[in-house]
Amino acid sequence: MEAKERIAWAEEIERHLFGHILPFWAGPAVDREAGGFHGWLSVTGEPDPTRPRGLVQNTRILWTFAAVTDLRQEAEFHALADRALEWVRDRFWDADYRGGYWHLDRSGRVRNDTKQVYGQAFGVYALAQYHLAFGAPEVLDRARSWYRTVDSRARDAGHGGYGEAFVRDWSRPAPSLVGGSHLGTVKSMNTHLHVLEAWATLYCAWPDEDLRRRVRELLELFLDRIVDPSTHHLRAFFRPDWQPVGDASYTYGHDIEAAWLLCEAAEALGEPDLKRRVERTAVQMAGAVLAEAMAPDGGVAYEGRDGKVTRTDRDWWVQAEALVGFLHAWRLTGRERFLQAARRVWEFIQTRVADPVHGDWFWRVNEQGQPDRSLPKSSEWKAPYHSARACLEAIRRLRD
Repeated sequence: MEAKERIAWAEEIERHLFGHILPFWAGPAVDREAGGFHGWLSVTGEPDPTRPRGLVQNTRILWTFAAVTDLRQEAEFHALADRALEWVRDRFWDADYRGGYWHLDRSGRVRNDTKQVYGQAFGVYALAQYHLAFGAPEVLDRARSWYRTVDSRARDAGHGGYGEAFVRDWSRPAPSLVGGSHLGTVKSMNTHLHVLEAWATLYCAWPDEDLRRRVRELLELFLDRIVDPSTHHLRAFFRPDWQPVGDASYTYGHDIEAAWLLCEAAEALGEPDLKRRVERTAVQMAGAVLAEAMAPDGGVAYEGRDGKVTRTDRDWWVQAEALVGFLHAWRLTGRERFLQAARRVWEFIQTRVADPVHGDWFWRVNEQGQPDRSLPKSSEWKAPYHSARACLEAIRRLRD
C-alpha cells in the first residue's frame, strides 16, 4: 500500500468517525431532560430510564469527547466533554471516601457504591485526557487525587498490582463486577490492562516519579506474569501472588488491545530496553491473534483456547482493537500481512459492524455476519471509547 493510499484510507476513517460514530453520541445518547447521557439505549436509540448510569460508560464518553480534539477542536465537543465531566467529577465521585461509585440512577442517586478498580482506572484516564485536551489544572488535580486514592487503598505492596474491588470505604474487598469472582479472590488481566492505560495517560500529563515506577511495575507484570510466553496470549485471572487460576481460555480482543497499549505505555516512559522488550512481545501477540482468530470475511473472533477459536462472535470492541493492533504491528515490523489484516478488519467493520440506519456500531455480529439486535447501542459497557479510539489511533498510524 503506497503512501497516497494510506492517506486516503485515513481520510475515510476520519469521515466515518465524525460522520457516523460521533453524531450518535452527540445526538440520541444525550439526555436533554435529566442531564448527562442516557444510561441505556436500544439498538434503534430508544432510552430506558430505569437502567443505571455506569462509571465506565460515563468516563469513556468523557474520554472520547476530550480525545477527538486531537483532530478537530470544535466547541461542540468541548461542551459534550463538559457535560460528561459534570457527572464524572461531581456525581460519581465519593466525596467522603474518595474514588468513584459504580452505578448511579438517572437522577444521580447512588445505586452501587462499590469501588471497582476497573472503573476507578477509567476515572483517572478520562480526567487526565480532559486536562491534556483543554488544559484544566483543577481537573488534573482530581485525577491525581483519584490515582493516589487507588494506589494507597488498592495496591498490593507485597506482590505488586492491585486488588479488584472494595466496599465503599475501601476497608475490605468486594466482589468483582468485571469477572473472576467465581474463582475466589483474584487479580485480573483486564483490570490491570486499564490501570496501566490510565496511569500511563496520567503520566503524560503529570510526569511524577512515583507514578513512573507504577507504570514500569505494571509493564513488567505483563511481561513476566500476564503474557503467556508459550502461547503469546494473555492469562486472565490470578491469585494475589500472581499464580494463574481458571482455565487456559483467552480473549482475542484483549490480546490485540494489549499489543498496542503496552507499547504506548513503554513509549511514555522512554526507556529503550524496556520499549524493545515490549515491542517484541507485542508483535508476537499480534501474530498469534492474526493466525488464530481472523476469519476469511475479516472478522475477528471473541475467544480461544489451545490455539483454536472457541467463541466465534465478533463483538464491536474486538474489531476496533484489531484494527489498531494490526496497524501497530505493521508499523513496528513493516510486514505487509499486518497492514492487509487491518484493512480486512476495517472492511468488516464498514460492511457488518457499522449500523447504516441508526448510526454507531452494533454490539455483536455472528459468524454469518448478522447483527444481534437484542443488544443495546449504549449501556454501562457500551460507549464510544473503543470505536472512536480505534479511528483516532488508526488515523495517527496511517498519517505518521
